[in-house]
Amino acid sequence: MEKYFLAIDIGASSGRHILGCVKDRKIILEEVHRFWNGMDDENGTLVWDMDRLHREILTGMKKCKDLGKIPVSVGIDTWGVDFVLLDKEDKMIGKAVGYRDKRTEGADLEVYRTISEEELYQRTGIQKQIFNTIYQLQAIKRDRPEDLEKAEAMLMIPDYLHFLLCGKKAQEYSNASTGQLLDPKKRDWDFELIDQLGFPRKIFQKILFPGEDLGDLTEEVQAEVGFNCRVILPPTHDTASAVMAVPSNEKDVCYISSGTWSLMGVEMEEPLCTEKGRKLNFTNEGGYEGKITYLANIMGLWMIQSVRNAFAPEMSYGDLCEAASRETIDSIVDCQDESFLAPKDMAKAVRYYCERTDQTVPEDLPQLACVIYNSLAKCYADKLHGIEEITGTKYDRIHIIGGGSNAKYLNELTARFTDLPVYAGPQEATALGNLLTQMIKDGVFKDLSEAREAVHTSFDIEVFKP
Repeated sequence: MEKYFLAIDIGASSGRHILGCVKDRKIILEEVHRFWNGMDDENGTLVWDMDRLHREILTGMKKCKDLGKIPVSVGIDTWGVDFVLLDKEDKMIGKAVGYRDKRTEGADLEVYRTISEEELYQRTGIQKQIFNTIYQLQAIKRDRPEDLEKAEAMLMIPDYLHFLLCGKKAQEYSNASTGQLLDPKKRDWDFELIDQLGFPRKIFQKILFPGEDLGDLTEEVQAEVGFNCRVILPPTHDTASAVMAVPSNEKDVCYISSGTWSLMGVEMEEPLCTEKGRKLNFTNEGGYEGKITYLANIMGLWMIQSVRNAFAPEMSYGDLCEAASRETIDSIVDCQDESFLAPKDMAKAVRYYCERTDQTVPEDLPQLACVIYNSLAKCYADKLHGIEEITGTKYDRIHIIGGGSNAKYLNELTARFTDLPVYAGPQEATALGNLLTQMIKDGVFKDLSEAREAVHTSFDIEVFKP
């Protein structure tokens, strides 16, 4: 009888419940529930509806019961940096504000009055992103200090969702690392920095690592879903989970976790907090077994999603790739420009960038998509050169994992711009990494090396040559 494991993978635009099992040493995935996700605009503030997410989590778990496939364990992964504050009764204080909200405007300059941007990078190794947890907390301290005074705990989004399942407050390493408040060498909170910034120490929970067993579902959740299982911490930051699913055990592997964001980097044993890395905006985030995922955040398919949803929401991404591939427009935009973070009109933002840089302005959806895809590939090539320069390593291939791995036109462009072969797949990398953590914990695989070998033999990998 097969053992089932449940990964609940929640991205910025959708969530999914994926059951995994192993048959004849091959990993079998089954999607049992998919749901929409997104930030709600509440009186001008962009927030996550945590009650809705919790309901969707329970709905998907009940579907496992209906299928007669009760998981041994469950784990949740999401995006990074966002969090909730809890009071002494474990109730949320205010809303779970999303990273695209404008509340952090000016918060970076306030932080730099206490510690310079250069020293902050030296201490944390985390790239400057205006939505990092450190700036969000600074915004609360500035605008709603009473919330911090009432707070007894801060939990990152997946940690809060785990808390709702099992009743245990725990802070997982990979997601904590995204906030710019962790000592990357000690793999623990930088409490000296936290004290300097005037954030209350008591809200920061003990750091736990992927594979930690948080215990059973609460009695209330058991009654709701119809079964009990263990709650196992995966790398709760979706990038760290996705990196686990890179189908290679070679030492020096360059990957792109392609989705709403494109995360391009390499896996390292120790952080690299150099000034050159800071200037090129590379970051040292946490990974499985305490490893460092040294990478760059690139705006990613968020830009494609935005223009497609505005012009032709029913159009498949495959058809959009095909239409873009027939265009000849050669304009390039900087995918890391802040104008593309949360514009009200992405098409307008792309056109304005082209206009002010004296390039051909894209007119319709295929031309917009062509510009964005080419710009992403150009950005990948630039970042590859940066990684090679900083690490002193030459890479001979790129692994593209995640939902964007099926964007054939982008894969072709990436191979062309980087002059390297591109290995695309698996598509469900994030959920897969989540599952691998649970399977290793259960003894299905003895270690990550064996698990990655199973990924390699279980899923089709498409190769795109330069």
